[in-house]
Formats: sequence, structure tokens, C-alpha cells
Amino acid sequence: MKKYYFILLTLTVLFLNSCGEKSKSYFRDEGLIFGTTYHIIYEYSKDIHNDIKKELDDFNMSLSTYEKNSVISKVNRNEDVELDNYFIRCFKKAKEVSEKTEGAFDITVAPLVNAWGFGFSKKDSVSKELIDSLICFVGMDKVRLTEGKIEKKYPEIMLDASAIAKGYGVDVVAEYLESKGIENYLVEIGGEIRVNGKNAKGTAWRVGIDKPIDDPEVLHRELQEIIQLSSGALATSGNYRNFYIKDGKKYAHTIDPKTGYPVQHELLSASVYAPDCMTADAYATAFMVLGLDKAKKIVENTPELEAYFIYRGEGTDTLQVFYTEGLGEMIVK
Repeated sequence: MKKYYFILLTLTVLFLNSCGEKSKSYFRDEGLIFGTTYHIIYEYSKDIHNDIKKELDDFNMSLSTYEKNSVISKVNRNEDVELDNYFIRCFKKAKEVSEKTEGAFDITVAPLVNAWGFGFSKKDSVSKELIDSLICFVGMDKVRLTEGKIEKKYPEIMLDASAIAKGYGVDVVAEYLESKGIENYLVEIGGEIRVNGKNAKGTAWRVGIDKPIDDPEVLHRELQEIIQLSSGALATSGNYRNFYIKDGKKYAHTIDPKTGYPVQHELLSASVYAPDCMTADAYATAFMVLGLDKAKKIVENTPELEAYFIYRGEGTDTLQVFYTEGLGEMIVK
């Protein structure tokens, strides 16, 4: 009798486990955050969109310069504020990437971004005198983290994490999903992506790299390449969405922290693969500042990075591409 009871119990456990596995489904959640859209797909036993949205809202109250009471906004106003883990982790990564790119990535560029009309305050009337005065307050060497507080060399220094926050937000969601034991997911915020595992068809995730076509309203999107990923993150920076035309000249949102002016060079788009999206996002921005040749050197000397660059050939409007060997292996043929 005991033997049959044991067999029955074993079969019951196996049946319940089997039912548990079959009860998992792929859920798709989407919405608005950070002034852009997000799309999240994950395999789980239930929809946890509300929990994900809370994670994003909490993150937003740390690093959004558009939220009056966020941590970063209080830092910019020189208020006494307790820094949270989101802010501290972001600041440390910004310092790291700034050092490795010789200052090309710089979250103290906020006054210049605002002056050119791409930031969180009203656009100024730009002049050489204005840029020269503002650039005095730009530089990661002018700000540091000490005992949980931000110390500024000048009170006029302001921080803008927009070039790293979307990627970091992707990581926040990905890490939350992983904490729930979720192995198969895709997280996308404003075009920055992190994936793991497989999609609902049981294959690797496929994501696109856009052609750098001037299209601020995203009405004529075309894909340059399709990338296949089972893990890691991909972030893209370019000057084909966020720009304006004045007196016949194009002014794009990527500002060189050293000159104070929007970049003007052959590199049109930089897509970076890294294990996490915060790293990929920061380097993609830095590479747009540096240009093709300097960006290639950094990628070659940084094993964790792969890259896909789209640039304009010298003396021609023809688009050309360069990608690392590792990135090439991800391209869907």
C-alpha cells in the first residue's frame, strides 16, 4: 500500500510541475516613460505590468531632469538630497565611460544641451560668448561623489543623464524580470534593447538597426540590418531623429563637451552591443561625439564591446558601414 501511495504521490508532483510549466505564457507590455515608448515581452505565469511600471516610475524619480522632485533635479538645484542607488550607480558608470573615452561622454554637458535647445530648459539664443561661458561648467573632473553626496566645483554645474538613462532603465527592468526567475525576455525603451533567452517561437530574439534617415517623426523608418541575440544589450545613437534646421544648417542633439558645439562629422549612427544596456547606451553616445576612427580604436581595445557604425563616405552621400567581427556574427544573413 505504501509503495502505491509513493508512486501516486510522485505522479501527482510530476503532473503539477508539468501543469506549472504549461501555464507560462508570453506577455507583451507597453507604455510611456522618459518621454518615449517602451515595449516589454517576457515569459511568465502572469502579467506583471503594474510591477514593472512601478520599477520604471521609481527609476524616473531618480534620474529624470523633467521631474521637479527627482534626485537629479535636486542635485542640479544644489539642494541637500539623499542620493539613491539608481543615481549612484549611474554616476559611477558615467565616470567610468568618461575616463575611457577621454571626456567624450559627459553628463555635465547639461548647460550646453539646454542652450542648443535639446535639454530640459528653454533654448537660449546661442552665441560664441554664451558657449564660452557655459563650457566653464562642463567636465566630469569638476564633479565627484563623496560619502554619498555630490560635490561640484561650481554651483552652476548641472547633470543630464539622458544619454545613459534609457539604457539604464532597460537594465532596471531586465534585472527585475530576472529577480522573478524570468529567463526569456526582451526589454526595449526608446530603441535601446536588452534580451535573454528565446522568443515565443523558441528562437533567438531579432532586433533591427535603423538606416540613419533624417526622420524626427519616425514616419519613414527603414532597417539597415537585423541582429539576432540570445543575451546582452544593443543601443544606438544617431543624429537623424533629434535635430532642427536653422538658416539652412542642421543642428543635432549630440554635443561635443570639449567644443560646446553639436558634432559635425561623417559618423551618422553608432550601434553598440554590451552585456548591459547602460554601458551600450553610454558608449554609443560617446562614439557619436568621437567620430569613426577614434570610436573604432576604443571598440578594438574594449573586449566587452561590439559595434556597428554607419557613416558617410568622404566626398559622397553614399552610406558605408563598419562592424566588428563579433557584431558581424550576430547579423541575420
